[in-house]
Amino acid sequence: MKIKLWGVRGSLPAPINNQQLRRKLEQLLMKITPDDLGTIDSVRSFLDRQPFHATQTVGGDTTCVEVRSQEHNSLLVFDAGTGIRRLGDSLIRNEGFAEGGKEIHIFISHTHWDHIQGFPFFVPAYIPGNKIHFYSPFEDLQERFERQQLYDHFPQPLEGMASVKEFHTLSTEGSVNIDGITISCFPLNHPGGSFAYRLTENQKTFVFATDAEFTMVQIDELQEYNPFFREADILIFDSQYTLEEAFYKFDWGHTSVSMAVNMAISWNAKKLVMTHHDPSYDDEKLAAILDLALEHRKNMHKNEPEIIQAYEGLEFYL
Repeated sequence: MKIKLWGVRGSLPAPINNQQLRRKLEQLLMKITPDDLGTIDSVRSFLDRQPFHATQTVGGDTTCVEVRSQEHNSLLVFDAGTGIRRLGDSLIRNEGFAEGGKEIHIFISHTHWDHIQGFPFFVPAYIPGNKIHFYSPFEDLQERFERQQLYDHFPQPLEGMASVKEFHTLSTEGSVNIDGITISCFPLNHPGGSFAYRLTENQKTFVFATDAEFTMVQIDELQEYNPFFREADILIFDSQYTLEEAFYKFDWGHTSVSMAVNMAISWNAKKLVMTHHDPSYDDEKLAAILDLALEHRKNMHKNEPEIIQAYEGLEFYL
Protein backbone atom coordinates (compact mmCIF):
# COMPACT_ATOMS: atom_id res chain seq x y z
CA MET A 1 0.00 0.00 0.00
CA LYS A 2 0.96 3.58 -0.64
CA ILE A 3 -0.68 6.08 1.72
CA LYS A 4 -0.72 9.85 1.23
CA LEU A 5 -2.30 12.52 3.42
CA TRP A 6 -4.14 15.35 1.67
CA GLY A 7 -5.95 16.88 4.65
CA VAL A 8 -5.18 16.58 8.38
CA ARG A 9 -7.23 19.29 10.10
CA GLY A 10 -10.35 18.71 12.15
CA SER A 11 -13.60 20.64 12.55
CA LEU A 12 -12.97 23.21 9.79
CA PRO A 13 -10.18 24.31 7.43
CA ALA A 14 -7.43 26.38 9.05
CA PRO A 15 -5.02 27.84 6.47
CA ILE A 16 -1.92 29.60 7.74
CA ASN A 17 -2.60 33.30 8.31
CA ASN A 18 -0.44 36.38 7.81
CA GLN A 19 0.58 36.65 11.46
CA GLN A 20 1.73 33.04 11.55
CA LEU A 21 3.68 33.43 8.30
CA ARG A 22 5.35 36.61 9.55
CA ARG A 23 6.36 34.88 12.80
CA LYS A 24 8.01 32.08 10.81
CA LEU A 25 9.94 34.63 8.74
CA GLU A 26 11.01 36.61 11.82
CA GLN A 27 12.32 33.47 13.53
CA LEU A 28 14.28 32.44 10.43
CA LEU A 29 15.78 35.89 9.86
CA MET A 30 16.95 36.03 13.48
CA LYS A 31 18.98 32.85 12.89
CA ILE A 32 20.39 33.38 9.41
CA THR A 33 24.00 34.50 8.87
CA PRO A 34 25.77 36.06 5.86
CA ASP A 35 27.37 32.69 5.09
CA ASP A 36 23.88 31.19 4.72
CA LEU A 37 23.02 33.72 1.99
CA GLY A 38 25.96 33.14 -0.35
CA THR A 39 24.33 30.72 -2.80
CA ILE A 40 21.01 28.99 -3.34
CA ASP A 41 22.61 25.80 -2.00
CA SER A 42 23.65 27.54 1.22
CA VAL A 43 20.15 28.97 1.61
CA ARG A 44 18.65 25.52 1.13
CA SER A 45 21.13 24.02 3.56
CA PHE A 46 20.13 26.62 6.15
CA LEU A 47 16.44 25.87 5.69
CA ASP A 48 17.05 22.13 5.88
CA ARG A 49 18.66 22.57 9.30
CA GLN A 50 15.60 24.30 10.76
CA PRO A 51 12.77 22.49 12.57
CA PHE A 52 9.73 21.51 10.53
CA HIS A 53 7.41 24.11 12.08
CA ALA A 54 9.77 26.96 11.18
CA THR A 55 9.89 26.33 7.43
CA GLN A 56 6.79 24.24 6.67
CA THR A 57 3.19 23.78 7.75
CA VAL A 58 1.02 20.79 8.65
CA GLY A 59 -1.55 22.35 6.32
CA GLY A 60 -5.05 23.69 6.64
CA ASP A 61 -7.28 21.25 4.74
CA THR A 62 -9.68 18.87 6.47
CA THR A 63 -9.45 15.11 6.41
CA CYS A 64 -8.65 13.18 3.25
CA VAL A 65 -6.33 10.19 2.84
CA GLU A 66 -5.33 8.52 -0.44
CA VAL A 67 -4.46 4.81 -0.53
CA ARG A 68 -3.11 2.88 -3.54
CA SER A 69 -3.04 -0.87 -3.86
CA GLN A 70 0.39 -2.35 -4.47
CA GLU A 71 -0.38 -4.58 -7.44
CA HIS A 72 -3.06 -2.66 -9.34
CA ASN A 73 -2.52 0.94 -8.15
CA SER A 74 -6.27 1.08 -7.46
CA LEU A 75 -7.37 4.37 -5.88
CA LEU A 76 -9.04 4.31 -2.46
CA VAL A 77 -9.90 7.56 -0.67
CA PHE A 78 -10.80 7.89 2.99
CA ASP A 79 -13.04 10.88 3.72
CA ALA A 80 -13.80 13.81 1.47
CA GLY A 81 -12.79 16.83 3.51
CA THR A 82 -11.34 19.86 1.73
CA GLY A 83 -8.12 17.95 1.06
CA ILE A 84 -9.92 15.97 -1.65
CA ARG A 85 -10.00 19.06 -3.86
CA ARG A 86 -6.21 19.03 -4.31
CA LEU A 87 -6.22 15.26 -4.73
CA GLY A 88 -8.73 15.71 -7.55
CA ASP A 89 -6.62 18.40 -9.19
CA SER A 90 -3.62 16.07 -9.09
CA LEU A 91 -5.61 13.23 -10.66
CA ILE A 92 -6.77 15.52 -13.46
CA ARG A 93 -3.26 16.86 -14.17
CA ASN A 94 -1.24 13.69 -13.82
CA GLU A 95 -3.33 10.55 -14.19
CA GLY A 96 -5.77 10.96 -17.06
CA PHE A 97 -8.91 11.50 -15.00
CA ALA A 98 -9.86 14.39 -17.32
CA GLU A 99 -10.50 11.87 -20.10
CA GLY A 100 -12.91 9.74 -18.08
CA GLY A 101 -12.99 5.97 -17.73
CA LYS A 102 -11.34 5.97 -14.29
CA GLU A 103 -12.62 4.33 -11.08
CA ILE A 104 -12.43 5.69 -7.54
CA HIS A 105 -13.43 4.10 -4.22
CA ILE A 106 -14.35 6.59 -1.46
CA PHE A 107 -14.83 5.37 2.12
CA ILE A 108 -16.60 7.74 4.51
CA SER A 109 -16.01 7.65 8.27
CA HIS A 110 -19.05 9.89 8.93
CA THR A 111 -20.73 12.89 7.38
CA HIS A 112 -19.87 15.84 9.57
CA TRP A 113 -18.98 18.75 7.32
CA ASP A 114 -15.23 18.53 7.72
CA HIS A 115 -15.29 15.01 6.25
CA ILE A 116 -17.48 15.60 3.19
CA GLN A 117 -17.30 19.33 2.39
CA GLY A 118 -14.59 18.93 -0.23
CA PHE A 119 -16.53 16.58 -2.49
CA PRO A 120 -18.45 19.27 -4.43
CA PHE A 121 -15.01 20.59 -5.52
CA PHE A 122 -13.63 17.18 -6.55
CA VAL A 123 -13.16 17.72 -10.30
CA PRO A 124 -12.98 14.02 -11.37
CA ALA A 125 -16.60 13.68 -10.21
CA TYR A 126 -17.65 16.11 -12.97
CA ILE A 127 -16.03 14.10 -15.78
CA PRO A 128 -18.34 11.78 -17.79
CA GLY A 129 -17.12 8.19 -17.76
CA ASN A 130 -15.44 8.31 -14.38
CA LYS A 131 -17.06 6.02 -11.83
CA ILE A 132 -17.09 6.71 -8.09
CA HIS A 133 -17.98 4.06 -5.53
CA PHE A 134 -18.96 5.30 -2.06
CA TYR A 135 -18.73 3.00 0.96
CA SER A 136 -20.05 3.48 4.49
CA PRO A 137 -22.17 1.68 7.09
CA PHE A 138 -24.64 4.60 6.87
CA GLU A 139 -27.60 3.32 4.87
CA ASP A 140 -28.66 6.84 3.87
CA LEU A 141 -25.21 8.00 2.71
CA GLN A 142 -26.45 9.00 -0.74
CA GLU A 143 -29.19 11.18 0.73
CA ARG A 144 -26.65 12.86 3.02
CA PHE A 145 -24.44 13.77 0.06
CA GLU A 146 -27.47 14.97 -1.88
CA ARG A 147 -28.53 17.25 0.97
CA GLN A 148 -25.09 18.85 1.07
CA GLN A 149 -25.59 19.94 -2.51
CA LEU A 150 -29.16 21.20 -2.35
CA TYR A 151 -29.47 24.46 -4.29
CA ASP A 152 -29.70 26.46 -1.04
CA HIS A 153 -26.14 25.36 -0.21
CA PHE A 154 -24.41 24.73 -3.54
CA PRO A 155 -25.19 25.59 -7.17
CA GLN A 156 -24.59 22.08 -8.58
CA PRO A 157 -26.63 19.12 -7.31
CA LEU A 158 -25.01 15.75 -6.77
CA GLU A 159 -26.81 14.28 -9.78
CA GLY A 160 -25.48 17.14 -11.90
CA MET A 161 -21.92 15.88 -11.47
CA ALA A 162 -21.45 13.85 -14.64
CA SER A 163 -19.59 10.86 -13.22
CA VAL A 164 -21.35 7.59 -12.39
CA LYS A 165 -21.87 7.26 -8.64
CA GLU A 166 -22.70 4.07 -6.74
CA PHE A 167 -23.32 3.81 -3.00
CA HIS A 168 -22.48 0.64 -1.08
CA THR A 169 -23.58 -0.06 2.50
CA LEU A 170 -20.97 -1.83 4.60
CA SER A 171 -21.50 -4.19 7.50
CA THR A 172 -19.33 -4.15 10.60
CA GLU A 173 -19.57 -7.95 10.56
CA GLY A 174 -17.82 -8.43 7.24
CA SER A 175 -15.27 -6.93 4.86
CA VAL A 176 -14.80 -5.96 1.23
CA ASN A 177 -11.82 -6.64 -1.00
CA ILE A 178 -10.67 -4.17 -3.63
CA ASP A 179 -7.84 -5.40 -5.84
CA GLY A 180 -6.01 -7.16 -3.03
CA ILE A 181 -6.79 -4.77 -0.17
CA THR A 182 -9.20 -6.13 2.45
CA ILE A 183 -11.18 -3.41 4.22
CA SER A 184 -13.27 -3.79 7.37
CA CYS A 185 -14.93 -1.17 9.58
CA PHE A 186 -15.64 -0.65 13.26
CA PRO A 187 -17.92 1.82 15.12
CA LEU A 188 -16.34 4.60 17.17
CA ASN A 189 -17.54 6.81 20.00
CA HIS A 190 -18.45 10.10 18.30
CA PRO A 191 -21.63 12.24 18.22
CA GLY A 192 -23.81 10.93 15.40
CA GLY A 193 -21.56 7.90 14.93
CA SER A 194 -18.28 7.39 13.12
CA PHE A 195 -16.37 4.39 11.79
CA ALA A 196 -12.74 3.35 11.67
CA TYR A 197 -11.35 1.39 8.71
CA ARG A 198 -8.76 -1.38 8.82
CA LEU A 199 -6.91 -2.17 5.57
CA THR A 200 -4.76 -5.24 5.03
CA GLU A 201 -2.62 -6.03 1.99
CA ASN A 202 0.22 -8.56 1.81
CA GLN A 203 0.10 -9.02 5.60
CA LYS A 204 0.60 -5.28 6.21
CA THR A 205 -2.09 -3.34 8.07
CA PHE A 206 -3.17 0.29 8.03
CA VAL A 207 -5.88 1.60 10.39
CA PHE A 208 -7.64 4.91 9.75
CA ALA A 209 -9.48 6.06 12.88
CA THR A 210 -10.43 9.71 13.00
CA ASP A 211 -13.20 11.34 15.05
CA ALA A 212 -13.25 9.07 18.07
CA GLU A 213 -13.28 9.83 21.77
CA PHE A 214 -11.21 7.57 24.00
CA THR A 215 -10.91 8.52 27.68
CA MET A 216 -9.67 6.94 30.90
CA VAL A 217 -13.31 6.79 32.02
CA GLN A 218 -13.89 4.10 29.37
CA ILE A 219 -10.62 2.25 29.88
CA ASP A 220 -12.29 -0.91 31.22
CA GLU A 221 -14.60 -1.00 28.19
CA LEU A 222 -11.89 -0.64 25.58
CA GLN A 223 -10.94 -4.30 25.31
CA GLU A 224 -13.62 -4.73 22.65
CA TYR A 225 -11.54 -2.51 20.34
CA ASN A 226 -8.42 -4.64 20.62
CA PRO A 227 -9.01 -7.19 17.81
CA PHE A 228 -9.73 -4.45 15.27
CA PHE A 229 -6.86 -2.13 16.18
CA ARG A 230 -4.23 -4.61 17.29
CA GLU A 231 -0.79 -4.79 15.58
CA ALA A 232 -1.35 -2.03 13.00
CA ASP A 233 1.76 -1.15 11.02
CA ILE A 234 0.38 2.38 10.67
CA LEU A 235 -2.35 3.83 12.87
CA ILE A 236 -3.73 7.23 11.82
CA PHE A 237 -5.59 8.30 14.92
CA ASP A 238 -7.66 11.21 16.22
CA SER A 239 -5.43 13.25 18.54
CA GLN A 240 -7.19 16.60 18.38
CA TYR A 241 -6.75 17.92 21.92
CA THR A 242 -4.12 18.48 24.52
CA LEU A 243 -4.88 16.65 27.76
CA GLU A 244 -5.91 19.92 29.44
CA GLU A 245 -8.31 20.88 26.67
CA ALA A 246 -9.84 17.40 26.60
CA PHE A 247 -10.96 17.84 30.22
CA TYR A 248 -13.38 20.64 29.35
CA LYS A 249 -14.33 19.23 25.95
CA PHE A 250 -15.48 15.91 27.35
CA ASP A 251 -18.11 14.27 25.14
CA TRP A 252 -17.15 16.36 22.10
CA GLY A 253 -16.06 13.19 20.33
CA HIS A 254 -12.27 13.57 20.14
CA THR A 255 -9.21 12.13 21.86
CA SER A 256 -6.34 13.79 23.70
CA VAL A 257 -2.78 13.31 22.52
CA SER A 258 -1.84 11.48 25.74
CA MET A 259 -4.72 9.05 25.40
CA ALA A 260 -3.88 8.45 21.74
CA VAL A 261 -0.37 7.42 22.79
CA ASN A 262 -1.81 5.18 25.51
CA MET A 263 -4.10 3.41 23.05
CA ALA A 264 -1.41 3.00 20.40
CA ILE A 265 0.84 1.38 23.02
CA SER A 266 -2.01 -0.84 24.22
CA TRP A 267 -2.73 -1.99 20.68
CA ASN A 268 0.96 -2.53 19.89
CA ALA A 269 0.87 -0.21 16.89
CA LYS A 270 4.20 0.18 15.13
CA LYS A 271 3.60 3.76 13.97
CA LEU A 272 1.15 6.33 15.39
CA VAL A 273 0.23 9.23 13.11
CA MET A 274 -1.58 11.91 15.10
CA THR A 275 -4.23 13.69 13.04
CA HIS A 276 -7.41 15.81 13.07
CA HIS A 277 -5.49 18.82 14.35
CA ASP A 278 -7.55 21.45 16.11
CA PRO A 279 -8.05 24.52 13.87
CA SER A 280 -6.84 26.82 16.66
CA TYR A 281 -3.44 25.09 16.88
CA ASP A 282 -0.69 26.65 14.77
CA ASP A 283 2.43 24.81 13.57
CA GLU A 284 4.47 25.89 16.58
CA LYS A 285 1.91 24.56 19.04
CA LEU A 286 1.60 21.31 17.10
CA ALA A 287 5.38 20.89 17.28
CA ALA A 288 5.17 21.34 21.05
CA ILE A 289 2.34 18.80 21.21
CA LEU A 290 4.49 16.27 19.34
CA ASP A 291 7.20 16.80 21.94
CA LEU A 292 4.63 16.17 24.68
CA ALA A 293 3.56 12.94 22.99
CA LEU A 294 7.16 11.74 22.79
CA GLU A 295 7.72 12.66 26.44
CA HIS A 296 4.56 10.80 27.42
CA ARG A 297 5.76 7.68 25.60
CA LYS A 298 9.09 7.98 27.42
CA ASN A 299 7.28 8.25 30.75
CA MET A 300 5.45 5.04 29.84
CA HIS A 301 8.91 3.42 29.47
CA LYS A 302 8.25 2.57 25.83
CA ASN A 303 10.24 3.02 22.64
CA GLU A 304 7.32 2.22 20.38
CA PRO A 305 5.24 3.19 18.58
CA GLU A 306 7.06 5.67 16.41
CA ILE A 307 5.05 8.89 16.77
CA ILE A 308 4.54 11.30 13.86
CA GLN A 309 2.52 14.50 13.55
CA ALA A 310 0.38 14.25 10.42
CA TYR A 311 0.94 16.86 7.73
CA GLU A 312 -0.27 17.37 4.18
CA GLY A 313 1.81 15.51 1.63
CA LEU A 314 3.13 12.94 4.12
CA GLU A 315 3.51 9.54 2.45
CA PHE A 316 3.96 6.00 3.71
CA TYR A 317 4.68 2.72 1.97
CA LEU A 318 3.65 -0.68 3.33
